Amino acid sequence: MPRIDRDPAASGPVVQGFAGGGFSVDGGIYKALLLTPERADSWEPPELRALTVEHLAPLLSLDPQPEFILIGTGAVTSFPPRALVAALEARGIGVESMDSRAAARTWGMLRGEERWIAAALLPLG
Repeated sequence: MPRIDRDPAASGPVVQGFAGGGFSVDGGIYKALLLTPERADSWEPPELRALTVEHLAPLLSLDPQPEFILIGTGAVTSFPPRALVAALEARGIGVESMDSRAAARTWGMLRGEERWIAAALLPLG
């Protein structure tokens, strides 16, 4: 299993590696994952093309709201629906999309900097 080392400055959940087709976080394996600075939750996402703001409601309930949301688009980098990006930007929340492995690594690096962000990671395959 590939391993991602935890940045010692990071607080909250960090993806520690990939196993069983999913993300390893604090001893659990998640096929799809919602991450906030405070918690990691299993997620049942739709296909990327059907993703809406409603699917990200747990991330949008953060107080204060996240600076931006990392969207892990699965095995390959794809673009989330334009309507989703526009709805998030209208709330003042930026969107960064990349494949889910890269998003997991980026999450750890940015949380190590104590950035107030959120992530939605679609399944790896």
